[in-house]
Amino acid sequence: MSTLDEIKSRIDIVDLVSEAGVKLRHAGKNYTGFCPFHDNKHTPAFVIWPESGTWRCFGQCNEGGDIFKFVMKRDGLDFKDAMQKLALRAGVEIKEYQRESPQQKEVYENLRKLLEDAIIYYRTQLFANKDILTYLREKRGLTDASIETFGLGFAPNGYDNALRYFTQRGFSQQDLIDSGLLTVREADSQAPNSESRVYDKFRNRIMIPIRDENGKMAGFGARIVDPNDIPKFLNSPETPIFSKGRILYGLDRARKPIRAADQAVIVEGYLDVIALHQAGYENVVSPMGTALTEDQLRLLKKSTRRIVLALDPDAAGQKAVLRGLDAARSAMDREGELGFDARGLLKNEARLQADLRVATMPDDLDPDEIVARDKEEWKRLIENAKPIVTHVMDSLAAGQDLNDAKIKNQIAAQVLPLIEDLPNPLERDTYRQALSRMLKVDERSLTSTQVQAPVVRRKPREAVKGPAAEMPVVAVNPRLKIESYCLGVLYRKPELLYRLDRKLQEFGLSPLAVEDFEYTDHQLLFSVVSLAVRQDEKEHQNFMLGELPEEVVGLSKELLAQTETLDTLDDKLLEELLARFLDLRRAHAMINVNQLRFLQEDEQQQGGANLKVYQEQAIQFTRLLHSLDQAKRKAVKR
Repeated sequence: MSTLDEIKSRIDIVDLVSEAGVKLRHAGKNYTGFCPFHDNKHTPAFVIWPESGTWRCFGQCNEGGDIFKFVMKRDGLDFKDAMQKLALRAGVEIKEYQRESPQQKEVYENLRKLLEDAIIYYRTQLFANKDILTYLREKRGLTDASIETFGLGFAPNGYDNALRYFTQRGFSQQDLIDSGLLTVREADSQAPNSESRVYDKFRNRIMIPIRDENGKMAGFGARIVDPNDIPKFLNSPETPIFSKGRILYGLDRARKPIRAADQAVIVEGYLDVIALHQAGYENVVSPMGTALTEDQLRLLKKSTRRIVLALDPDAAGQKAVLRGLDAARSAMDREGELGFDARGLLKNEARLQADLRVATMPDDLDPDEIVARDKEEWKRLIENAKPIVTHVMDSLAAGQDLNDAKIKNQIAAQVLPLIEDLPNPLERDTYRQALSRMLKVDERSLTSTQVQAPVVRRKPREAVKGPAAEMPVVAVNPRLKIESYCLGVLYRKPELLYRLDRKLQEFGLSPLAVEDFEYTDHQLLFSVVSLAVRQDEKEHQNFMLGELPEEVVGLSKELLAQTETLDTLDDKLLEELLARFLDLRRAHAMINVNQLRFLQEDEQQQGGANLKVYQEQAIQFTRLLHSLDQAKRKAVKR
């Protein structure tokens, strides 16, 4: 992920705009409000599309963009200053724009090659050890196909097996240390004869390859064979290509199933993930044995906003979601235990606009044992997952005397702060009513209870009322990848832009412009491509290198890498670019038409002062749709 993409993923555009004093309300999947950039406060003509992270004013401004454009316009900044401001807010260090040296790229590729070779090495060791293979097949119920698909292996006992094997094959000791396969024990400064020691990090363990969301090898997870060994699970250390808080095990294989199911399920064990995938439940992932991080939730948010935490049946697992609550902290704070902070998750749920639920396993069974017993039972458990607050209430009440006033007070003191963290007032009222019923107390006594924990809440948004609430709003299709591809082709072959513009003009359409790109960094890079084509003093690539703002150097490198294997003939590329830009323009026009219909309905409720403006805009976009459809038909005929 590039620095710019990371900034975009870490900042919720709804939060950013709300903090600027714009009161927003739901309008389908989108939000509307009064534009902060002009004085007309009669009709909320400012629209936010959270799925694409973009905004637009249909009023006096008639502008739009992403988070960068919003900050640039709000604060009067250029792109570089806006980027730095948002990077500081997101906690992202801006370092990508220092050009990665060929030496660094070679180092990272070498590390991944070493780890890929390690998979083969550990796999060979596994098939040489019948006891471990039998354990995986019979005890864990894994098929040979699953063992092969997920690349399982075995690290033999001993301190120098991997060290000797890989150094004999040309890898240096430092390569092995950098990849996390070797551990260094520093010399004891208090012992005169003590020396530093290097030895295999993984010994007598089942080896599980861990890949990032793109399928690139990053590290290993290792499970004990001997129950007396500790810890139960051991991961690769932090390396240039492995960061525990930024990777979810199995996500490379689960991304498409997650999108298809519109739901992700998080379990605690790597082997549980494999068993569930084997049983046909492929929308399952696992953290790295540590607390679930916001970065990991953001990874999932790209595919779905519906996330279920499926916890292990032991006491720690059942109540892990309570971590962070005062009464549970001391009991739950064991090293190496997977932690789910209920308050933190609720804040993430609000910030990421997600739906987080909790499913618990019955009969002291782990997830892999559930599907071994009954595949359909797993489906029922996930379908019956409870919202976080409900799970916390049930967990705290389990086995307690709810007639005891002190017990009621303790439960209320822990649950009420969670309820107050919810961003939706209707949800807050609903959970207060549920808590009052469970504790058998008057709801008014709960609302008057003094909550000691700090309340962090996004400003409540009004519900949409009247006929406008029923107006269908077309969901925004993610266009980032299409824009990136088209821009990458034009950056690699800028001469195609001239031919593309001629084609568009033949169909009676305007030439390509920055407005065809929704994202500010794309607009900046396209401007450079456009300038290069419209000058004749320098060769295109040399001109672009000289004019390229440093803020988009990282983006340009990324796009060049994506189009490196491009071998399609220019005529075919031109046809493809034309089709994609026509589709992009049509999608954008359709979104605007639907949104303008909604605004017209809303304007009629308010008296109709701006109705004519919105009607004229809608007519313009409708005409554009007609022209685009005609152009697409002519392009297909050719």
